[in-house]
Amino acid sequence: MLSKPELAAARSPIQFIDLAAQQQRIKPRLDAAIARVLAHGGYIMGKEVVELEQQLSAFCGAKHSITCSNGTDALSLALMAYNVQPGDAVFCPSFTFAATAEVIALRGATPVFLDSDAQSFNLDPQSLKSAIAVANKAGLNPRGVIAVDLFGLPADYDAIHAITQAEGFFLIADSAQGFGGEYHGTRTGTLADITTTSFFPAKPLGCYGDGGAVFTNSDALAEIMGSLRVHGKGTDKYDNVRIGLNARLDTLQAAILIEKLAIFADEIAARNHVAARYSAALHDKIQTPRVAEGYRSVWAQYTLTAPDHATRQRLQATLKEAGVPTMVYYPTPLHRQTAYAAFPTATGGALPVCEDLAGRVFSLPMHPYLEDTTIDYITETLRAAL
Repeated sequence: MLSKPELAAARSPIQFIDLAAQQQRIKPRLDAAIARVLAHGGYIMGKEVVELEQQLSAFCGAKHSITCSNGTDALSLALMAYNVQPGDAVFCPSFTFAATAEVIALRGATPVFLDSDAQSFNLDPQSLKSAIAVANKAGLNPRGVIAVDLFGLPADYDAIHAITQAEGFFLIADSAQGFGGEYHGTRTGTLADITTTSFFPAKPLGCYGDGGAVFTNSDALAEIMGSLRVHGKGTDKYDNVRIGLNARLDTLQAAILIEKLAIFADEIAARNHVAARYSAALHDKIQTPRVAEGYRSVWAQYTLTAPDHATRQRLQATLKEAGVPTMVYYPTPLHRQTAYAAFPTATGGALPVCEDLAGRVFSLPMHPYLEDTTIDYITETLRAAL
């Protein structure tokens, strides 16, 4: 009988995210799309950019889709559209990627960090209520909230809206991981005043470089962000009416995204199949992700919660020995990172839920091209380790 290392060596390598399989599926269409751009030569703001924006709006239901250079710039465009400035407070979760808070600090404003819900991993609305009091006590001017659709699952927008509307705050949805997810029948893109996303290659809908987009139903916000992404241009490119960014999506990436968007709904369904198979096999052994009724995740990551930090380390080591890659998102919450440690939190100190999650969560391979036999191998290996 083969040992676990020998079994792993006999298998094809398991990819954590398999972009090659996706590319093989649509390679002729990708090649043709790239060739069309090379033929017409409109490398910046070419016709494919406009076509992609129209298709993104049709997909998510937003009146305006404005592509841009990456997901971080998408967040910057949103904050710039609201004229966020020094003295303002913007609330965001601590258990997320740095870009969410980075853009707030780069505007000279103050990120105020929120704790997480232990089941969804998204921001806890009760933490937001506490954070508003903290910001007011610190003499800050509370302006808005950036909610994050972490790991592909939309945040609790009804609960968040109830607070932001009562306070007169703007609400930005950072859906870098969640674009295509659904909240009570509505796709991400119209669940906040402005929604942003990333087309980084590893995202559920990704290009072959950097890319992003902002979505809104507001004509006024769309006009401002459309100007800001091209240096703040007015009706003439040499009459800049505001100080902006160079944040355009290049045409080659738009052409690639058009072909990927055409299969995106199929891939979301496949991701949900993978997640369902994982959960069915593991739910009685370890804490599996919870998707509440009325939600649909796009499963940017499939994230388990180990009983404790030591168990996580042991499970990851066992899976690695068996040829199964894993990842930890995010081992250090933002309020514990060097660059952000001085900013306020909802409690004035520790954020216990997200700190606990950071020490216990780990993610399994997730992409639309995982075969059932591979999923079964992963889950059987993990069940045995548990």
